[in-house]
Amino acid sequence: MSTNANKIIYTKTDEAPMFATYSFLPIINAFSKAAGVTVELRDISLAGRILAVFPEYLTPEQRQPDALSELGELAKKPEANIIKLPNISASLPQLQAAIKELQSQGYKLPEYPENPKDDKEKDIKARYDRVKGSAVNPVLREGNSDRRAPLSVKAHTRKHPHKMGAWSSDSKTHVAHMTSGDFRSNEKSMTLAAATDARIEFVGQDGKTTVLKPKVALQAGEVIDATYMSAKALRKFLEEQIEDAKKQGVLFSLHMKATMMKVSDPKIFGHAVTVFYKDVFEKHGETLKKLGVDPDNGIGDLYAKIKALPDDQRKAIEADIQAVYQKRPPMAMVNSDKGITNLHVPSDIIIDASMPPVIRDSGKMWNPEGKLQDTKCVIPDSSYAPVYREVIDFCKKHGALDPKTMGSVPNVGLMAQAAEEYGSHDKTFKAPGNGTIRVVDASGKTLLEHQVEEGDIWRMCQVKDAPIRDWVKLAVNRAKATGAPAIFWLDKTRAHDAQLIAKVETYLKDHDTKGLDIRIMTPADATRLSLERIKEGKDTISVTGNVLRDYLTDLFPILEIGTSAKMLSIVPLLNGGGLFETGAGGSAPKHVQQFQEEGYLRWDSLGEFLALAASLEHLAKVGNNQAAKILADTLDQANAKFLESNKSPARKVGEIDNRGSHFYLALYWAQALAQQTQDKNLAARFARIAKEMADNEAKISGELLAAQGKPVDTGGYYHPDDIKASKAMRPSATLNAIIDAIA
Repeated sequence: MSTNANKIIYTKTDEAPMFATYSFLPIINAFSKAAGVTVELRDISLAGRILAVFPEYLTPEQRQPDALSELGELAKKPEANIIKLPNISASLPQLQAAIKELQSQGYKLPEYPENPKDDKEKDIKARYDRVKGSAVNPVLREGNSDRRAPLSVKAHTRKHPHKMGAWSSDSKTHVAHMTSGDFRSNEKSMTLAAATDARIEFVGQDGKTTVLKPKVALQAGEVIDATYMSAKALRKFLEEQIEDAKKQGVLFSLHMKATMMKVSDPKIFGHAVTVFYKDVFEKHGETLKKLGVDPDNGIGDLYAKIKALPDDQRKAIEADIQAVYQKRPPMAMVNSDKGITNLHVPSDIIIDASMPPVIRDSGKMWNPEGKLQDTKCVIPDSSYAPVYREVIDFCKKHGALDPKTMGSVPNVGLMAQAAEEYGSHDKTFKAPGNGTIRVVDASGKTLLEHQVEEGDIWRMCQVKDAPIRDWVKLAVNRAKATGAPAIFWLDKTRAHDAQLIAKVETYLKDHDTKGLDIRIMTPADATRLSLERIKEGKDTISVTGNVLRDYLTDLFPILEIGTSAKMLSIVPLLNGGGLFETGAGGSAPKHVQQFQEEGYLRWDSLGEFLALAASLEHLAKVGNNQAAKILADTLDQANAKFLESNKSPARKVGEIDNRGSHFYLALYWAQALAQQTQDKNLAARFARIAKEMADNEAKISGELLAAQGKPVDTGGYYHPDDIKASKAMRPSATLNAIIDAIA
């Protein structure tokens, strides 16, 4: 990869944003080329990552470079300029579906061995597991996060507010979390005085030691934590909540992050499945075991695997599942039309995507009859559950927030170098027996340890010192730039937070904070203060750790602007480069299903438009490229006009979709470039293009609309055929001719 400072790397990811790229990237290429900026595509999709780790199974033509590792190295260099679209954080069912699709396309990949029998299968499983979960973000995020709603988006929302459900004070919706035996209450934390290599080991009651992880490299000044969730306490808690939901007449719903927390949360999810469907697992345990049913993959795994049974046996199990539904409270549904419950697939109920709509929709979720109903929101670990509890209690007391007048809660997030819980997957273990799990340094000294029982979920995580210093600096800079209070969401009674508070207080002294309002508050108190200020139309900067960064940058934007996909997400990389993430809107699988069935893609690419403007601005600054600065400024103007003209995708066939929105963005961008006066050559070049587009507006719109309303064959879901996907996403010959002629 060259060290060209005029280069932007655009990422090919998954699902809806990937399909949108087939339409938008040719436009980006055409416009940026005119300013001497090159844009290169790198495939970091789930399918691309799978192919990259199994070269020896593929023909030379099928082999794919490891683009993710390449970008991980680039992110450490000052010239990095990467636009990162949302990708799948793959759960096991998604990983297996992608493998199956690739195999059907002629890629001779090995099967995923759930229970490896030999070293070869262990190696295959280890390679696939590297692709699973949130494999992308920790590699690219060599910086902390600055996420906020752009002013143009906020102004547009105030003029055109989205719908909010009305709250009533007698709503029965509430959050339930554990009060003991969870990660929060068992956490131990320390700051290391000197660098060392540690190992994680289990010491059984028989005195036998098993090494769980032979080496964890630790730096001086690094904060390390260890904690565990008691399986017994979790199961008791879940049973109590199921009973209580029935008693209160509310839905039972579980809210987890089984994609990011790819070891711990699927196990917690699995416990919820076996507790809720206890009667089925007790009665048919042997049969389900023989079939290889894994409750960590949801009740959907059971349904899929019992298909192999003789009809009478399968029907008996299905009847017993129905009997559970008669006994238990009704469950929140992911899709009530298709009978897909909250416990079907772990990747269907991602907390940061599932909780904000509950709050937006009057505190209700869909019940099995397809109607909205109050719900018990079960969030087992008490580390962050109080944040959602506070928002729900606030809405019960004050009613729904008003998008026309409400303030903002931008976020400064500590995430660089796999900080905190999101970097814990490779250090998370299910206790193999009763005994002790401990972290031991190179000298043999025990740093952290816990007494555990078989099945308990133990984890260790780290946060390095340099990211913490940078996080504090970023918080101070944002407070200076905006004048808004900056609140560090840290609780001195939580072990990890206490270590962080000591560092924050020290590093704040390195900055001139005169006249700034910088505070440290517990997450619950910070939530309450932010909501009080939001209600008055005031902004409050949330300065948080990695998990809260993820949760809050969905929660507040969904309440403020109706979606998190319209957020500006800038990651100033520690070594001077820039990573620009295109909103936090997920990869929208439902949009792809609609596209394949009806030829209508409702993915909103505004996040991509905003990230591109920020990326061009960064490139202009570091490369002193005046033409790139003009491209960035005119794209900002185009984005504002795009919002004002309401050219975002609608929802159904016959209306503007993603492809139409790309046309209008290109039209407005060309018009803004034609009208600017700093560069006459650019103005002249784009005046002709703007005129061609405007003159052909009706024809282009007609061609784009004519492509809707019929099924689309893209040649694949995870790994589409480039020619078919490009044809489907670029159906206007008139627009294509104009774009392709821009030199």
